[in-house]
Amino acid sequence: MTDATVHAAGAGRPRNPTVAETPQPSGRAAGLRRAAPLAALLIGALAAAVFASDYLSFEALAANREALLAWRDSNYLAAISVYALVYVVMVAFSAPGAVWMTIAGGFLFGVAAATPTVVIAATVGATAIFLAAKHGLGDMLREKASGWLRRFEDGVRENDVSFMLVMRLVPAVPFFIANVIPAFLGVRTGTYVWTTLVGIIPGAAVYASVGAGLGEVFEAGETPDIGVIFEPHVFLPLLGLAALAALPAAYKLIKKQRADG
Repeated sequence: MTDATVHAAGAGRPRNPTVAETPQPSGRAAGLRRAAPLAALLIGALAAAVFASDYLSFEALAANREALLAWRDSNYLAAISVYALVYVVMVAFSAPGAVWMTIAGGFLFGVAAATPTVVIAATVGATAIFLAAKHGLGDMLREKASGWLRRFEDGVRENDVSFMLVMRLVPAVPFFIANVIPAFLGVRTGTYVWTTLVGIIPGAAVYASVGAGLGEVFEAGETPDIGVIFEPHVFLPLLGLAALAALPAAYKLIKKQRADG
């Protein structure tokens, strides 16, 4: 069979596309696609800041406390499930008022039920925005990082557990910042999830306990002290836990300096 015959026989059959022939998205299109989830969360955060701030406050809780208690009593399981779902969405969209949401949970469900509910819901919401930031901008920023920033990232990745626990335990770090910064510094997803889950337990328990005592606050016509977490009897133990979390990183640094000595 001649080459001409082979060519003629194959002319009528469709060609099988190879991997090289498969259209690939351009770099710009791929970048936009990766940034889309983060952009959606940022738009949601802006909308939440504009429209939700009036609903997540002490005044709103005080005005609707009877209706909220009646809703809880009508179907406890549904109430705590809806509460958890709203908390996830609120954290994912970085809506303001997380403190009041936690206090409301303590008021409605008590410390024992509200604390684990808040911790799990907040971790799920925080992981959502972490993944959106990590795959949207984090990978690109790390690719372009150089010099001192690259060295800083390497240090964070080497001590990511200590880094995350210190950020979560010290209440001075805003929750939104603590959610997205690790995504830009290469913190592993698994580490991010479990350190968030563990690190926010103390703060959640403190604010849930404030909420559990709201009944007396309402009767006295007063406002709860949301700055209680900065009181010495609360803040100093948190700093102690943060210091313990930082010990492994400090030990590695001292060991490395001695080795380089």
